[in-house]
This record gives sequence, structure tokens and C-alpha cells, in this order.
Amino acid sequence: MIRRERLTAHLDGEFVVFLIGMRINNPLKVHKWLPVARAMPRMIKELSRQPELGFIHAEMWFSRTIILVQYWRSMEQLLAYATSKHSEHLPAWQAFNKSVGTDGSVGIWHETYTVSAGTYENVYVNMPPFGLGKAGTLQPASGGKQSAAGRLNASKSAL
Repeated sequence: MIRRERLTAHLDGEFVVFLIGMRINNPLKVHKWLPVARAMPRMIKELSRQPELGFIHAEMWFSRTIILVQYWRSMEQLLAYATSKHSEHLPAWQAFNKSVGTDGSVGIWHETYTVSAGTYENVYVNMPPFGLGKAGTLQPASGGKQSAAGRLNASKSAL
């Protein structure tokens, strides 16, 4: 559902933004990149079924480079999931290292950021709930929240 108004999103407290993706370097090596591409949806399903693990929400884009933006409650919970012997992640990581490793056929990457209250801003216009707007709470971007600087100042004032 498209929300026609100008909105901004808020998420209480500190949270983590985790960007992760893969790049298909050799499209003909389907046997190398397809297992990697299939692994992440399994992990997202697992995480969605277990909110106590700290996963909040994810958005995914598919192209030659697949990008997934995830929101987590804490760095500790993200790292615990990544190293858990009972999660989908470790077997997928081990399979990648065994099948692909550094042969150049599939690239993988991630970036992780801890976000504190008052250090982020966002705006959504003519959009369905998306990204942080889906992970957090949407509210009108009006009054002092009409500009990026205003949204940053408003969130700092709420501290």
C-alpha cells in the first residue's frame, strides 16, 4: 500500500544495520552462485520465525549483485547468530568456502553499522512501508521534521 504522505521512520534505542550481498562474477557457473543465492532466503525465514534472535527486518534486491539490508536489535545478537552451530548461517558459510572459496566465480561482502538514537534520518514519500520504515514506526515528516537537518535535530532532542 503506497503511503502518499511524507513520512519518517523511528526505531527505539540502538540498532544495527547489516548490509550483505553477493556478486555473480561468472554467470555461466550457475553451480557456484545458485547455492549462495539460495542460502540467504533460508536464513531470513529462520530468523523471521525466531524474533528472540534479534533480527528485525530485511529488504532484498536481485540483479548481478544481490543486496540485502537487514536491521538487528544488537551487534551481539547478530554475531551470536553468525557463529551459532544451530543456525542456517554456519553451514552456508562452510559450503561457500568449500565450493567457491577464492576462485573468483562469486563475490560476497558485508558491512555492519551500529546506529545510535539521534544519529540517523530518513524520509519516505509515495512509498509503501520500506526499510527502516518497515522495521520501525512511521510518522509524519512535518513540523520540525521536514528537512534532513530537522529530522536529525528532532531525534537528538528526543534523547
